[in-house]
Amino acid sequence: MFLAVCAITVWLAIIIQFILIITNRAAPVPETIIRFFSYYTILTNILVACCFTALLLKSRSAKAGFFTSSEVLTATTVYITIVGVVYNLILRHLWDPQGLQLIVDELLHTVIPLLFILYWFISVPKAGLQWKSIFTWLIYPLTYFIFILFRGTLSGFYPYPFIDVNDLGYNKALLNSVYITIAFILLSLFIVAFAKIISRKALKIKS
Repeated sequence: MFLAVCAITVWLAIIIQFILIITNRAAPVPETIIRFFSYYTILTNILVACCFTALLLKSRSAKAGFFTSSEVLTATTVYITIVGVVYNLILRHLWDPQGLQLIVDELLHTVIPLLFILYWFISVPKAGLQWKSIFTWLIYPLTYFIFILFRGTLSGFYPYPFIDVNDLGYNKALLNSVYITIAFILLSLFIVAFAKIISRKALKIKS
């Protein structure tokens, strides 16, 4: 039941946000769609939706898959935690959404991250997570930054103010990207360390 509610909530939030951005677009529809999928928040929530959906389907089948592996679920926990932290610490004060946009905003940036973190804490197997996995987890955010900076040079659109080359210049935008990458690394280190501590305690209890 929990997985079903979570999966439905994430997909609905993404779909409603898509409808809102199309309805209130300031650019042609094709460009607006590209911009929609240029937001780290949207891409990461889609990843979360895929994980919750795969976990829900797995509950009816013994077959495991990519989105249900403990490593992918842990990496996704890192990604969606960054969504919540960056938005609530840096971006929240930059705009004042109202009505349905406010509800969707809170779902994508606060409620869904908390739900996924909770699921990871309670249900995801933590034994076997390796320090070296952190380097693999960095592929997604680094690829995202490269894509956004490259596309921004062509379109002039940057989805977040801290990587907006138009306002900050390349040096500052790249430096901010480095800071956020460091945050990814530190959070990943913390989560793997936490997982190892929990795994050791579980083994002691069993023995």
